[in-house]
Amino acid sequence: MRKGENISEKDLQSVESPPLTDEILARMRPVAESHPEIPSRVRGPQKTPTKKSTTIRLNAEVIEFFKAQGNGWQTKINDVLQEYVDSSKG
Repeated sequence: MRKGENISEKDLQSVESPPLTDEILARMRPVAESHPEIPSRVRGPQKTPTKKSTTIRLNAEVIEFFKAQGNGWQTKINDVLQEYVDSSKG
């Protein structure tokens, strides 16, 4: 389950949900089937300039620092690196 940024982990864990019985499971249907008016989530075209996918090895401390800031942590790393590149141009 994804939690919203405004919900604490403690609050999320305090929610008690009833167990899923066979009867409940038998009544379940895919969202697309029960609500065809809801469009499927499709990522739109990327803003220009497009980014390139790569693999990079970073110190665990660096990754933990940025991940602790929440969603968008990879973009934040990109922003910091872009600032360095911009400041290095002379």
